[in-house]
Amino acid sequence: MDIIWSRGKVSAIDVQDALEPRRALRPSTVRTILSRLEDKGYVQHEIAGRTFLYTSLEPPGNLAVKAVKRIVDRFCRGSVESLLAGMVDGEIVNTEELQRIVDRLAAQKAEQPPPSKHGKAKRKRTTKEETP
Repeated sequence: MDIIWSRGKVSAIDVQDALEPRRALRPSTVRTILSRLEDKGYVQHEIAGRTFLYTSLEPPGNLAVKAVKRIVDRFCRGSVESLLAGMVDGEIVNTEELQRIVDRLAAQKAEQPPPSKHGKAKRKRTTKEETP
Protein backbone atom coordinates (compact mmCIF):
# COMPACT_ATOMS: atom_id res chain seq x y z
CA MET A 1 0.00 0.00 0.00
CA ASP A 2 2.90 2.38 0.71
CA ILE A 3 3.92 2.13 -2.94
CA ILE A 4 0.39 2.93 -4.12
CA TRP A 5 0.01 5.83 -1.67
CA SER A 6 3.35 7.34 -2.65
CA ARG A 7 2.89 7.00 -6.42
CA GLY A 8 -0.85 7.43 -6.90
CA LYS A 9 -1.42 5.06 -9.82
CA VAL A 10 0.64 1.90 -10.23
CA SER A 11 0.73 -1.21 -12.34
CA ALA A 12 1.69 -4.64 -11.04
CA ILE A 13 5.09 -4.19 -12.70
CA ASP A 14 5.56 -0.85 -10.89
CA VAL A 15 4.89 -2.58 -7.58
CA GLN A 16 7.19 -5.47 -8.44
CA ASP A 17 10.00 -3.08 -9.43
CA ALA A 18 9.57 -1.05 -6.23
CA LEU A 19 9.70 -4.20 -4.10
CA GLU A 20 12.59 -5.81 -5.99
CA PRO A 21 15.52 -4.53 -3.91
CA ARG A 22 13.91 -5.78 -0.72
CA ARG A 23 11.77 -8.64 -1.92
CA ALA A 24 11.74 -10.52 -5.21
CA LEU A 25 8.16 -11.50 -6.09
CA ARG A 26 6.89 -13.06 -9.28
CA PRO A 27 4.54 -10.90 -11.37
CA SER A 28 1.67 -13.34 -10.76
CA THR A 29 2.16 -13.00 -6.99
CA VAL A 30 2.02 -9.20 -7.19
CA ARG A 31 -1.14 -9.37 -9.34
CA THR A 32 -2.74 -11.74 -6.81
CA ILE A 33 -1.93 -9.39 -3.93
CA LEU A 34 -3.37 -6.40 -5.82
CA SER A 35 -6.49 -8.40 -6.70
CA ARG A 36 -7.00 -9.34 -3.05
CA LEU A 37 -6.55 -5.72 -1.99
CA GLU A 38 -9.20 -4.80 -4.54
CA ASP A 39 -11.55 -7.54 -3.27
CA LYS A 40 -11.20 -6.08 0.23
CA GLY A 41 -12.05 -2.59 -1.04
CA TYR A 42 -8.63 -1.04 -0.42
CA VAL A 43 -7.77 -0.34 -4.06
CA GLN A 44 -9.51 -0.04 -7.41
CA HIS A 45 -8.21 -0.40 -10.92
CA GLU A 46 -8.70 1.19 -14.29
CA ILE A 47 -7.52 -0.26 -17.54
CA ALA A 48 -4.99 1.58 -19.72
CA GLY A 49 -4.51 -0.48 -22.87
CA ARG A 50 -3.85 -3.96 -21.50
CA THR A 51 -2.50 -2.75 -18.15
CA PHE A 52 -4.40 -2.52 -14.88
CA LEU A 53 -3.54 0.69 -13.01
CA TYR A 54 -4.33 0.55 -9.30
CA THR A 55 -5.19 3.47 -7.02
CA SER A 56 -5.96 3.52 -3.33
CA LEU A 57 -9.53 3.94 -2.13
CA GLU A 58 -8.47 4.66 1.44
CA PRO A 59 -5.94 7.05 2.97
CA PRO A 60 -3.42 5.40 5.32
CA GLY A 61 -5.20 6.49 8.52
CA ASN A 62 -8.55 5.03 7.48
CA LEU A 63 -6.96 1.76 6.45
CA ALA A 64 -5.17 1.50 9.80
CA VAL A 65 -8.46 2.04 11.64
CA LYS A 66 -10.15 -0.71 9.62
CA ALA A 67 -7.26 -3.09 10.26
CA VAL A 68 -7.31 -2.44 14.01
CA LYS A 69 -11.10 -2.91 14.09
CA ARG A 70 -10.69 -6.26 12.34
CA ILE A 71 -8.06 -7.28 14.92
CA VAL A 72 -10.29 -6.20 17.81
CA ASP A 73 -13.26 -8.10 16.41
CA ARG A 74 -11.31 -11.24 15.48
CA PHE A 75 -8.83 -11.65 18.33
CA CYS A 76 -10.24 -9.60 21.21
CA ARG A 77 -13.94 -10.47 20.90
CA GLY A 78 -14.73 -6.84 20.19
CA SER A 79 -13.03 -5.52 23.33
CA VAL A 80 -10.76 -2.52 22.79
CA GLU A 81 -9.83 -2.80 26.46
CA SER A 82 -8.45 -6.32 25.84
CA LEU A 83 -6.44 -5.03 22.89
CA LEU A 84 -4.95 -2.16 24.89
CA ALA A 85 -4.20 -4.40 27.89
CA GLY A 86 -2.42 -6.82 25.56
CA MET A 87 -0.44 -3.97 24.04
CA VAL A 88 0.67 -2.84 27.50
CA ASP A 89 1.53 -6.42 28.50
CA GLY A 90 3.49 -6.88 25.27
CA GLU A 91 5.30 -3.58 25.86
CA ILE A 92 3.97 -2.09 22.62
CA VAL A 93 2.31 0.79 24.48
CA ASN A 94 3.32 2.07 27.89
CA THR A 95 1.08 3.53 30.56
CA GLU A 96 2.29 7.07 29.84
CA GLU A 97 1.14 6.77 26.23
CA LEU A 98 -2.23 5.45 27.37
CA GLN A 99 -2.59 8.37 29.77
CA ARG A 100 -1.94 10.80 26.91
CA ILE A 101 -4.69 9.08 24.94
CA VAL A 102 -7.07 9.34 27.90
CA ASP A 103 -6.23 13.04 28.28
CA ARG A 104 -6.78 13.62 24.57
CA LEU A 105 -10.16 11.88 24.64
CA ALA A 106 -11.22 13.86 27.70
CA ALA A 107 -10.27 17.12 25.99
CA GLN A 108 -12.22 16.16 22.85
CA LYS A 109 -15.25 15.22 24.94
CA ALA A 110 -15.10 18.54 26.79
CA GLU A 111 -15.16 20.42 23.46
CA GLN A 112 -18.33 18.68 22.25
CA PRO A 113 -21.70 20.32 22.96
CA PRO A 114 -24.00 18.36 25.27
CA PRO A 115 -26.64 16.21 23.56
CA SER A 116 -30.15 17.61 23.27
CA LYS A 117 -33.20 15.95 24.77
CA HIS A 118 -33.56 13.91 21.60
CA GLY A 119 -30.00 12.56 21.72
CA LYS A 120 -28.51 14.89 19.10
CA ALA A 121 -26.03 17.64 19.78
CA LYS A 122 -27.47 21.15 19.72
CA ARG A 123 -26.41 23.36 16.86
CA LYS A 124 -26.17 27.07 17.07
CA ARG A 125 -28.60 28.69 14.68
CA THR A 126 -27.19 31.51 12.64
CA THR A 127 -29.01 34.52 11.32
CA LYS A 128 -28.39 36.01 7.91
CA GLU A 129 -26.19 38.66 9.54
CA GLU A 130 -23.97 35.99 11.12
CA THR A 131 -23.63 33.96 7.93
CA PRO A 132 -20.26 34.60 6.26
